[in-house]
Amino acid sequence: MHEEAGKIYAIGDVHGMLFKLERLLDRIPFRRDRDRLVFLGDYVDRGPDSRGVIDRVLQLMAHGVRVVCLRGNHELMMENYLQDQDVEFFLVNGGAATLHSYSVGNEGGRCMIPEAHKNFLHGLKKFYETDDYLFVHAGFRPGIAVFDQSDDDVYWIRSEFIGSDYDFGKKVIFGHTPFMKPFVDRRKIGIDTGAVYGNKLTCVSLPDEVFYSV
Repeated sequence: MHEEAGKIYAIGDVHGMLFKLERLLDRIPFRRDRDRLVFLGDYVDRGPDSRGVIDRVLQLMAHGVRVVCLRGNHELMMENYLQDQDVEFFLVNGGAATLHSYSVGNEGGRCMIPEAHKNFLHGLKKFYETDDYLFVHAGFRPGIAVFDQSDDDVYWIRSEFIGSDYDFGKKVIFGHTPFMKPFVDRRKIGIDTGAVYGNKLTCVSLPDEVFYSV
């Protein structure tokens, strides 16, 4: 009898909601020796503990969990901010809450971003592909090959992707656009369920397509 193949647990936009992430990690039946966790981006901004969320993901990695981390548009904005680009845009889109999470407990309330966190941001993936699935933060523009997609589309696209029935060859798992409950059609699954807006944080298990929300 063959051992059951490993599963993928994809987690939607956390946005600094560390307590929901902890509850979700406690709930999913994750097997460290076999399964993978895929985060779809937007770890930071708007919620109260962006720093804690990144620390938790780094802790998972340090403990040998197989973790794949995608970049969301909010990490893109944070990276730009750290290079003194589009500062105001970052701050008004939830970045102020992120900076507060880094200043709490620091001398003089200074916002100090650890090098490990800067390295984490720099190392995030644009998308992730397996034999059966494509994982991306926002989506892909229909009619364009995955490897030719622009950053604007991968991190920001909404209706042009969601409303399309274009076949990218594999089912696409995405976040970015919040829904009250997971969005599911034959081509794609959207699992941003608005955790930072008072709704739930969602994970989908693949290939069985079982949803976990807290």
